[in-house]
Amino acid sequence: MPTRWPQSGQRLLIHVLLIGLAGADVVLNGLDGGYSKSEMALAIVAVAALMVRNRFPYLAFAATIPALVVGSAVVAALIALYTVAEQRTSRVRIYGCAAVVFMCYTSVWETPYSNASRLLDIVYAILFTGAPLLLGLLVRARAELSAKLVEIDRAHRHEQELIVDKALARERTNLSREMHDVVSHQVSLIAVQAGALQVTAPDEATARTARTIRKLSVQTLDELRDMVSVLRASGEHPEGLDPPPGIDDVDALVANSGIAIEVNADIDPAVRTSAAVQRAIYRVVQEGLTNIAKHAPGAPATLELSITTQRVSVTLTNAAPTRTPDRLPSDRYGLLGLRERAELLGGALSSGPLADGGYQLSLYLPLPG
Repeated sequence: MPTRWPQSGQRLLIHVLLIGLAGADVVLNGLDGGYSKSEMALAIVAVAALMVRNRFPYLAFAATIPALVVGSAVVAALIALYTVAEQRTSRVRIYGCAAVVFMCYTSVWETPYSNASRLLDIVYAILFTGAPLLLGLLVRARAELSAKLVEIDRAHRHEQELIVDKALARERTNLSREMHDVVSHQVSLIAVQAGALQVTAPDEATARTARTIRKLSVQTLDELRDMVSVLRASGEHPEGLDPPPGIDDVDALVANSGIAIEVNADIDPAVRTSAAVQRAIYRVVQEGLTNIAKHAPGAPATLELSITTQRVSVTLTNAAPTRTPDRLPSDRYGLLGLRERAELLGGALSSGPLADGGYQLSLYLPLPG
C-alpha cells in the first residue's frame, strides 16, 4: 500500500522545486550573455529572496520587483505573487501586489507599434498576472476548505459521542429506577418483617437471628441506594456517596454476621493496598459469610487474612452445618463475579467442599513489588 508524504514534506518539496524553477529561468535566459552584471545581481537577489517566501511573503515579493522591471527574473516574481495570494488574506494587499506585477510586466516590453499590439500585450499581461494570482487563491481556498471539513468531522464525532452518552445515561436512569422500585421494595419488606419478628420472637436465638437479618437488610438498602446514585450520576465521581467498603469494614461485617468466627489477621501496616484490592477482600468475606449463613447454619468458621509486601491472601473456612439449611435460591453468580474480579487484579479465587463436610473459600492477589 503506497504511503503519503507528510504535509511538511510535501510543502518542502514544492518550495525547493519552485526555487529551482526560478533559478532555471535566470540561467537559461542569461546563457547568451544578454544580462548585465547589475541585472544578473538583481536576478540572484530575487531568486534568493524566495527562500524566505513562506515566512515573509511580502518581503520576498518586494525583492523580486527590481528584477522583474529589468526582465532578468520574471518567474521569481510570479512565484512571489503566488505565495502572497496563497498565504495572506488581505484582498487589498493581494490585488495591490497583482497590480504591481501587471505594471512591471508591461514596462518590460517596448512601446507597441499599433493599438492592436498594445491591446494584445495587455491581454498577455492580464494572463501573466492572473495565473499565479488565481492559483494562489485556489490553493488557499482548498486549504481552508480542508480545515473546515476537519472541524466539521470533529464536531460530528463529538455530537455522536454526546448522543451515545445521552443514551447510556437514559439506560442507567431506567436501570436505577427498576432497581429502586423492585429490589429496594422487597428488601425493605424483609427489613420490616425482620424487625417485627425481633420484637415478637419467642426466644433469644430467634430474636438474634431476626436482628441480624434486619441489619443486613438495612446495609443492603444503603449499598443499593449508593449504587442507584452512581447509576444516575452523570459524572465519573458523583458527590455525596460514602467511600466503597474496604479492609477497615471487615470487622463490622464479621461482627454483624451472627456467625461464630475466629479471625486471624496478619497485616503489614507498611503495606498500602489499592481501593480495588480492598474491595475484593471485602466482597470475598461478604460472599463467604452469606454462603455460610445460607448453606451451613450454625457452623463455626475461621477467617485468615494475610497482607504482605508481595501478596494478599484471604481464606474463609467453615465446618459442617449443625442443622439442616433452609432451601434458599442460589445462582452462584456471586462466586463467578468474585472470580472475575480476582482475575482482573492478576490473582485467583478458589472454592470447594472439604472432606469433613465443611467449605473453604480462598482469594490470592499478588501485589506489585
